[in-house]
Amino acid sequence: MNPSNPSPPSGPLTGMRVIEVASMVFAPLAGQYLGDLGADVIKVEPPEGDLTRSIGPRQSPLMGSFFLTSNRSKRSVVIDLKTEEGLHILHRLLDGADVFLHSMRSPAARRLGLDAPTLMAGRPGLVYCHATGYGEDGLYAGRPAYDDIIQAASGLAQLQTVVAGQPRFIPTIVADKVSGLHAAYAILAALMHKQRTGQGQQVQVPMFETMAAFNMAEHQWAHVFEPPQGPMGYQPVSTASRRPYKTLDGYLALLPYSDAHWRQFFELAGEPHWMDDERFASFAQRQKHFRAVWDEVERQAARKTNAQWIALLSQSDVPFSVVNRLEDLPNDPHLASVNFWQLAEHPSEGMLRFPASPMKLSASPAGMTRLPPTLGQHSAEVLEQLGYNAAEVSRLMASGGPCWRPA
Repeated sequence: MNPSNPSPPSGPLTGMRVIEVASMVFAPLAGQYLGDLGADVIKVEPPEGDLTRSIGPRQSPLMGSFFLTSNRSKRSVVIDLKTEEGLHILHRLLDGADVFLHSMRSPAARRLGLDAPTLMAGRPGLVYCHATGYGEDGLYAGRPAYDDIIQAASGLAQLQTVVAGQPRFIPTIVADKVSGLHAAYAILAALMHKQRTGQGQQVQVPMFETMAAFNMAEHQWAHVFEPPQGPMGYQPVSTASRRPYKTLDGYLALLPYSDAHWRQFFELAGEPHWMDDERFASFAQRQKHFRAVWDEVERQAARKTNAQWIALLSQSDVPFSVVNRLEDLPNDPHLASVNFWQLAEHPSEGMLRFPASPMKLSASPAGMTRLPPTLGQHSAEVLEQLGYNAAEVSRLMASGGPCWRPA
């Protein structure tokens, strides 16, 4: 794999400017998605930097791995928003922006004059996106929220009881990441509206409501009817039986689904007569007897090695996968065949590896447009673009100035 440099912006958002005032993962991940799509994302950071800069392995101070994975395709500007002059600089940035993306709690935003009514009063085309924990019109408005809190509030932690015996958090920041995706597509929808009408609008993406809706896709179940026709919860996925199956030498994920899948699976297992069992004969019966169905899959899986199953299943339409470790993904042959992993030489951090954007756009491809920035790397550049002369830039970035970055 040869190192490559970030591509110049050519995505569908080329020409759009996004001002991001956010930390951690939720909103910064949304900003990264927009940057990969070609937007000029300017990340406004306090003098100490985004908190994630200090999280994870690093080659140099304030460039932790946690930051690197959520902040590519952006420029970094240090602005101390606690100062009057810092706020003035931010307002100048917003005058030329299409999107303002922030994760401040509403009282702090209002205190700084960065609430939607104030900022949009003279900027009718601004898309104002607030990434928040809870909807601003609700009883929980203003509560602090992080991923674990929202996993608990949304019912996601309780769902793990079936496999862990007690509520547990999923070992990934799923609420942050799913909410970041929602924020990105909500902003895209607002930009489409602006393109048609010239009007900006306020966009609110609350994590709690986002993850509650996420969980209801299958688990609302009989409560989709009013009055409810039974309990909540999609039982086939809410059971300890739903897990990778042990083979003779490892684990395999198997999911025959259609009648044709099940017929193929039992033929490959050497026991086609199982399709004569009424519990396996139709989709409706398999749903009714899903525990017995999965018990039989478990029994069959244990009779062969991973390699034997892969050889058989590769010639069928039965969905399957080996159980990869995270450490296996950098060498996965499919990911290699689609150039998923990208190497790039960072001026201060050395060689870095990034997952490519999974989106494939034929006419306006998405991809990393800038390497993750060092703290304040683009302060002078952006200030000059705002019309500040060299002397003013030096003063603003000098010790104690609103754009000063402490060593």
